[in-house]
Amino acid sequence: MEQSITYKNLVDAFREIGIERGTILEVHSSLSSFGYVEGGAETVISALKDVVGTDGSIFMPSLRLSHELPLTDKDKNLGITVKIKILPEERERSAMGIIADTFRLQHDTVTGDGIFQISGWGKYADKAAKGGLDFAIHNGGMALLLGVDIYKLTAMHYVEDAIPDEINKMFANDESINKTYPQDEWFVETKHPSVKPWYTIQAMAYEKGLIKDGHIGNCKYMYFSIWDVVSLYKQELENNPYKLYGIE
Repeated sequence: MEQSITYKNLVDAFREIGIERGTILEVHSSLSSFGYVEGGAETVISALKDVVGTDGSIFMPSLRLSHELPLTDKDKNLGITVKIKILPEERERSAMGIIADTFRLQHDTVTGDGIFQISGWGKYADKAAKGGLDFAIHNGGMALLLGVDIYKLTAMHYVEDAIPDEINKMFANDESINKTYPQDEWFVETKHPSVKPWYTIQAMAYEKGLIKDGHIGNCKYMYFSIWDVVSLYKQELENNPYKLYGIE
């Protein structure tokens, strides 16, 4: 029989992981990874808030992006591999998952502007609107990945200004695709690196002992200092970008 996860199970597990009052926390999650959680997304959020307390803060992604949409034959002929719709400000659900979507809609959450929004709660909630994850990245913030891996870690994007222009151009869409799918309405990909560069960073972080992991019910968690891991990516982008992206 599938294990039922309770509020108490979550609080105990979060504390055992090392989350404590005053923690600044970036959270990415998949509710279904737990199995069955009594009370669903709101229970997970309540447990996180109670462990962190109002002296700390929680940040979650609120990117206005849909799940990947089916590709048409025309899309495939254009070489499109990923097609995502940019959602309106008033959306209820997004590709961020039901925990993040529920968190965003709660009355005491502060959410920023634009497409790549971040939502915040707690002592530093207003920082989400002012600078997204900048505050969490540079002020001792910790990342908690629940049922997801490094490819959900939004903070990684905050150092990608270090990607050489030459690499960016290699993976840029041509103008015919941008005309078909305007960039203010769509996120479209046509080209991918031959490797998954963020998995290289995740492996490096494990090798250095930076990531603590385990399970809460069926959910695998990963817990680590945001800057410790993101700075590895920054260093590789500055020193070995072509190797990191499989361009040698």
